Amino acid sequence: MCGIVGYIGDGQAVPILLESLKMLEYRGYDSAGISVFNGSLETYKIAGRIKNLEAIIPENMQGNIGIGHTRWATHGKPETRNSHPHLSSNISVVHNGIIENYMELKERLIDLGYEFKSETDTEVIAHLLHFNMNCSGKKCLLDSLAETIKELDGSYAIAALCADEPDIIAFARKNSPLVIGIGNGSNYAASDVTAFLKHTKEVIYINNNEIGFLKPDSIEIFDLDGNSVSRDTETIEWDLEAAEKAGYEHFMLKEIHEQPTSIQNTFAGKLSELEGTVTLDELYLTPEQIKHLRRATIIACGTSWNAGILGKYLFEKLTGIHTDIETASEFRYGNPVLCGEELTIAITQSGETADTLAAVRSSKSYGCRNIAITNVVGSTITRESDSVVYTRAGPEIGVAATKTFTAQLITLYMLAIHLGRARGVISAEEAKNLIVNIKRLPGQIQKILNRKEEIRECAEQFADMKDYFFIGRYLNFPIALEGALKLKEISYIHAEGYAAGELKHGPLALLTEETPVVAIATMGHTYDKILSNIKEVKARNSTVIAVANEDDTEIEKYVDVVLRIPPSHEMTSPVLSSVVLQLLAYYTALAKDCSIDKPRNLAKSVTVE
Repeated sequence: MCGIVGYIGDGQAVPILLESLKMLEYRGYDSAGISVFNGSLETYKIAGRIKNLEAIIPENMQGNIGIGHTRWATHGKPETRNSHPHLSSNISVVHNGIIENYMELKERLIDLGYEFKSETDTEVIAHLLHFNMNCSGKKCLLDSLAETIKELDGSYAIAALCADEPDIIAFARKNSPLVIGIGNGSNYAASDVTAFLKHTKEVIYINNNEIGFLKPDSIEIFDLDGNSVSRDTETIEWDLEAAEKAGYEHFMLKEIHEQPTSIQNTFAGKLSELEGTVTLDELYLTPEQIKHLRRATIIACGTSWNAGILGKYLFEKLTGIHTDIETASEFRYGNPVLCGEELTIAITQSGETADTLAAVRSSKSYGCRNIAITNVVGSTITRESDSVVYTRAGPEIGVAATKTFTAQLITLYMLAIHLGRARGVISAEEAKNLIVNIKRLPGQIQKILNRKEEIRECAEQFADMKDYFFIGRYLNFPIALEGALKLKEISYIHAEGYAAGELKHGPLALLTEETPVVAIATMGHTYDKILSNIKEVKARNSTVIAVANEDDTEIEKYVDVVLRIPPSHEMTSPVLSSVVLQLLAYYTALAKDCSIDKPRNLAKSVTVE
């Protein structure tokens, strides 16, 4: 959730740290701070935005080594005293993660005479590091950090400075992302490569339970037994321009418009309509293993969970595999019944979602084969999964997922077709038909984008409403859930998604003239059923906004507003409906003057449980 940066080199640290922190703003934060060594440690931190931090840092502040942090509050209110870095005498620490045993450590440290100035769990790291370095036999910063993390339960990415060793930044990682950038006469540490991408594309990903240090011209990595770790560098293939707005008012709007390209990139080179096949060389499953799969479990959170519900429908129809969808944050606590002939599919945009990673580790303990679907090369989940299918959507900066969601859907289509063909559940002709329709999606999405002003008009008409309902059936049910999630995330309007048939089982009691209902009423075998549900809504005097096919001449008889999608296959139309609902949410939030790219209380990469 939080963002860590570190810099050591021949340049001035302050502007580089501030620039890097700004590149991590999309993760979500409520305070920011830096520590820089300039003969002594100088630390500045404040609640609020990075511009507030810039205002309190002295002009021309010098120093070639420093660490910085953007905080998303977990322990303690978003106040300056709880902001990072946290200090203990000559030591400064920034931390992303949660220390679960911090109260036990805090009580011990208070007994030892340490004074706590914050409510955070992170401050125990600073004091414990100071104790291990100065009070239990003199040790260097790295050895002291190694001693410290042995006592920490939970998750962490840590960067630390010590005034007594002003030529290194020490770091450690467990279950929170940390990546090193390798420059020319300088090195960087960060939670995300975007922090330093302007300066270098050469990176090293730090693995779980590793520690190390940075110097201007060297990097050392060790395991917890003190053994040196050798790691090849990787080159980031996209550049900073891809993460900038390119003339759009918001990143979210830019990323909605990038979906024709991101979807094309996701399926590029994998689909053959001539043979009716999907090539997924990254899957380490033999045809025999695929044939003997008894069950699949999809694990995800948030938007990825909504994608996973669609995946459940696709898998059961196209592969004949019984498929469950599990909320990752609950998975480990529900005593899952799993065995070795089952497949778990983890979906996570960032590859760092703590709950999803924990669920994957739990499933592996049962001997399940595991596939990860993610957008981030080198992320933690890619190193902990048997197989990885990348969505190739490119960097997504807006907190509300758009292009990564539709790329996840495309990946699930491809995976379902691949497994279904291998199991003999669908024929080559059926697969060809689906593949042809998947390949049509980029052009069809562009048609929707070309008519976005119609969606904008609808959004502005209902922007003052306090409540929204979204309804759909079968493949459109998860799209209704996602539409409601998008609206509540960025416009702060209370919105709920329902399987349309469930309205009569309670939710109808909430419908009034002031409750717009968005009905996904695209052509398919549940079309007549959704029309019946729309009539139920209209009988309660609620306004109905329908998402429907262009060639549907009946729908206007039953609803108040129609938002059109191009004629499409029933199986692939949910992707098109998703884009309509993304634009509806965006323009509603715009009309309400909300913070669209950085909605309140939310973070892009949820790296705490």
